Amino acid sequence: MTKTLAGGGGRPGALPPQVIAILSAELPTLAGEIIEEIRRSVPEYSRQDGPTTPAGFRVTVEQAMTAFLDQVSGGSGAHERRDELCRELGRGVAYQGRTLDSLQAAYRVGVQVAWRRVAAVARERRLPAEVMSRLAEALFAYIDELASLSVEGYLEVRSSADEPPGDHRLLRMVLGPGAASGALAGAAAASGWDVPDTVTMVALPGGARCIREAMDADVLVNLADAEPHLLIPGGYGPERAAMLGRAMPERRFAVGLTVPLGEAADSLRWARRALALVDAGLLEDGGPTLCERHLLELWLLSDGPLLDQLARRELAALSHLPRTRRMRMTETLGAWLEAQGNAVEAARRLRLHPQTVRYRMRQISATFDRQLTDPAARFVLDAVLRAHRLRERGAP
Repeated sequence: MTKTLAGGGGRPGALPPQVIAILSAELPTLAGEIIEEIRRSVPEYSRQDGPTTPAGFRVTVEQAMTAFLDQVSGGSGAHERRDELCRELGRGVAYQGRTLDSLQAAYRVGVQVAWRRVAAVARERRLPAEVMSRLAEALFAYIDELASLSVEGYLEVRSSADEPPGDHRLLRMVLGPGAASGALAGAAAASGWDVPDTVTMVALPGGARCIREAMDADVLVNLADAEPHLLIPGGYGPERAAMLGRAMPERRFAVGLTVPLGEAADSLRWARRALALVDAGLLEDGGPTLCERHLLELWLLSDGPLLDQLARRELAALSHLPRTRRMRMTETLGAWLEAQGNAVEAARRLRLHPQTVRYRMRQISATFDRQLTDPAARFVLDAVLRAHRLRERGAP
């Protein structure tokens, strides 16, 4: 049996017919097991009134498994029905204003259940390792394909229904060169949008849930972009903050600085950088991230490689020390610089005795010498150490 299965007829790359027959026999009960496990593991699918009806969900699972067997058997049949069902799952999520997280989790659970069943059958039937390796590779690539189809359906709705047709064009013009040109004024007039003197850009994480109906009418929205963003005419005051709170209940976004219209791209760049620093753990994630509260951090962490070069040069005098002692010295020096040379205040920040700080600073002064007496050099050293502490905040 093993020898026969390792060979096999069919097309190159196809699994042997005997293996296909074994897997086909598992389909009727496997579909129910997958659905049950998804409902048990993914909260959104545990409710009878969840994102998909029980009947519709079962049809999708059964169609997906049938198409998979056809694919690994070397069949060339089209799978339009399966593709459309997967896209419809993504559309349903978008219409309900949710993210794709739960659907993607359902895909992961589904493939895990399927693989557990396949592995159990393989042990029972003593299928050869080469066949199992090919089957595993095909199965996990297949689930990625299904997930991609759902993403297509999701983005199709988000780009066409959630956003007014003119938003994308106006945003491209505002963020591109020549924002103050007559072309923008003409496009804005055609869309009924008043061109503002100042704007505030907002960066959103990919797949962020956004309730378009809760947005003010003058806000421009692009949720279909790989890096979704909004444009708020004027400043970001309490009323705009409340509006974004209603429109984005997950409160995961970064607000750039209010700038003249022609500098909108800078505001968006800063907002996206702030969002990336939150994701990296370098900025605290307490809901909306306002760039105006993190200007120093944005500046210090604006160019990582350049900061590394600067740190190597400024802290070269400590490079020969053991790691633990080097960390102790930089920590003490940073606190001393922040305390403007006050050993008592530095000791309070470090929770040390002032004499300990004074002892360490005598060693540090002998090492750095000119860098601590020259105001410009001391400023650079202080900036490097502050950036170093910020980066440590996000380190594993």
